[in-house]
Amino acid sequence: MSIAIRDVLSREEMAALCRKSDLRGAWAILQVWLCIAATFALLAAYPTPLTFLLAVFILGGQQLACAVLTHEAAHYTLFKTRWMNEVVTDWLVARPIWTDVKRYRQHHMGHHAHTGTEDDPDMSLVRPFPGSRASLRRKLLRDLSGRSGLRRVIGLIGMDLGILKYTVAADVERLPQEGRTWRDYLRASLRNMGPVLIANGVLAAVLAALGALWVYSAWVVAYLTTFSLYVRIRSIAEHACTEGGPEVLNNTRTTHANWLARLTVAPFRVNYHVEHHLMASVPYYRLKDLHDKLRARGLVQPQPGYRHVLELASAG
Repeated sequence: MSIAIRDVLSREEMAALCRKSDLRGAWAILQVWLCIAATFALLAAYPTPLTFLLAVFILGGQQLACAVLTHEAAHYTLFKTRWMNEVVTDWLVARPIWTDVKRYRQHHMGHHAHTGTEDDPDMSLVRPFPGSRASLRRKLLRDLSGRSGLRRVIGLIGMDLGILKYTVAADVERLPQEGRTWRDYLRASLRNMGPVLIANGVLAAVLAALGALWVYSAWVVAYLTTFSLYVRIRSIAEHACTEGGPEVLNNTRTTHANWLARLTVAPFRVNYHVEHHLMASVPYYRLKDLHDKLRARGLVQPQPGYRHVLELASAG
C-alpha cells in the first residue's frame, strides 16, 4: 500500500507534529545521564555480582538511548537549534558510545532513501531473517558473550583509521590504501577516535574523582554485551521479516513496547518506526501522536510485541 502523508494529514497537523524544542532535547539527554549516574551510584554503593549484572542490563539500554538520540540529531529533530544537534548531541551522547552525528547522518540518509531495496545500506542487518531458532539463538548468545561487541570494536578501529568504509550495518568494505602514510592514519585516528577517548576519559575521570573508577568497567561490559543485544533486537523489529520493497507500510514495522522494552530495546519511542519513516521530520516525542492519527484513519494496525517479532525472525 502506498500513501502520501500530505493526502492523510492537513498542513496544520503536519506543522504541529514537526515542531521541535531545544528544551525537550536537553531534557532527553539529561534523562539518559541521570539514569546512567543513578546506575553507577547503585553499583558503587552495593558492589555485588547481582548489582553489576543489573548495571550492565540498564547501561546497555542507556547506550542504545544515546544511539537513538544520535539518530534524532541526524534528522535535526532532537533540538530546534542546528548547532545543538551537531555539537551538543555529538559530545554528550554520540561520542561516549563511539559514534558521531556527521558520519552517522551520511550513512543513515542512504537508508531512508533506499529502505527495503538492495541499495539500502542497512540491508545486511535484516537479510538473514527469517532464520532458524538455533541461528537466532547463536546470534543472541554472541551478543551476550561479547563476541559481537569485540567484532564491532575492531570494525570501528578500522573505520576510524580509514581502512574500512563507515557503516552501522554488517557489511564490511575495505577502502583503497595506496599512497597513505602513517601520518594519514594518525590524522584519521585523532579526528575520529580522539573525541571518543576524550568523552570516555571525562566519564572515567569523574568516576575516579568520586572514588569509584572501577564502576566504569560496567559501562565497557555493557557496551560489549547488552548494547549489542539490544541493537540487534531493535534492528530486527524495525525492518526484518517485512514484505520489503520501496513502500514504507510494506518495508517497516512499528512494534508495541512495554516498560521493559522501553528500558532496553525501545528508548525514546524508537518503536514507532513506520511513523518515523513516513515523516522523518517528526521529533520522537510526537511519534505517538502521529501513530494515533494514522490509526484513527485506518492506515496502521495494532502493533505486535517484540516477542512476536523474534518468533517471526526465527520461523525460517
